[in-house]
Amino acid sequence: MNHNELETFIGQFRDEIEQRLPRFLESIDCPDTLKKAMVYSIQAGGKRVRPLLTLAAVKAYRDVKEIDYTVACAVEMVHTYSLIHDDLPAMDDDDYRRGKLTNHKVFGEALAILAGDALLTHAFAMISSLPGVDDRTKITLTQELAHAAGPQGMVGGQTADIEGERRDLSLQELEYIHHHKTGDLLGFAVAAGAILAGSSPEDMKHIRAYAKELGLVFQIKDDILDVEGDSLEMGKSTGSDENKGKVTYPRLLTMAGAKEKLMVHADNAKEHLRALSGTPLILEDFVHYMTERTK
Repeated sequence: MNHNELETFIGQFRDEIEQRLPRFLESIDCPDTLKKAMVYSIQAGGKRVRPLLTLAAVKAYRDVKEIDYTVACAVEMVHTYSLIHDDLPAMDDDDYRRGKLTNHKVFGEALAILAGDALLTHAFAMISSLPGVDDRTKITLTQELAHAAGPQGMVGGQTADIEGERRDLSLQELEYIHHHKTGDLLGFAVAAGAILAGSSPEDMKHIRAYAKELGLVFQIKDDILDVEGDSLEMGKSTGSDENKGKVTYPRLLTMAGAKEKLMVHADNAKEHLRALSGTPLILEDFVHYMTERTK
């Protein structure tokens, strides 16, 4: 892994993403309180893994353009909506996210729900009105985002996650939850960059397979950090999965088994990248980044 190259990439493009995210909300004609609630969570920090993966997929084929930032920011808005709703009392009931008070703790439950709704729907408006992009590509991106975020994707995975609490799950059931709750939106983030860059159908198969493996790497590492991570560094309390009676990879496979499973999926992800016609060096570096992260 080239730490310097990845750090340079993240440093450069995360700053560009951070600058653009609030700008996409400033021009919306809506009540000021709603806009403040949307901006509050968009500016709450975070790793920005999903938009960075979109740009990394683009970089495997060509230089990044302004339209790529628009799609990357739209992905982050969908992710942020899901976090706002996840933190609500009816869901995970969390008071802090990334070391800051969660949205409903600052703006109240009703406005937090509406802020999440607004971020989700505005993301589709951004993608469906991309300038200089043909209608077929816009429709493909819109349909794939709807699939990744909706009942067959993230929302379905979140439902299975809630229904799986206080119940023994098989490895297959646990993987279903994580493929959909976490993996599908990560998968869209990577696929969207490849679609924007005009990737071939053969490359798209490997890009999607890479993203599926990467989603499991991300979630297994999350499960490991919930046990071994540092609460201050992570910006949220650890041990929450255990407290809620959730089945996790360490609980199902033991910690050693979870770490072994993590590396299997990481190796699978890298194997798919080797089959690409592009130059996916940053995408490969992201595999290492996710296996080694501490927050």
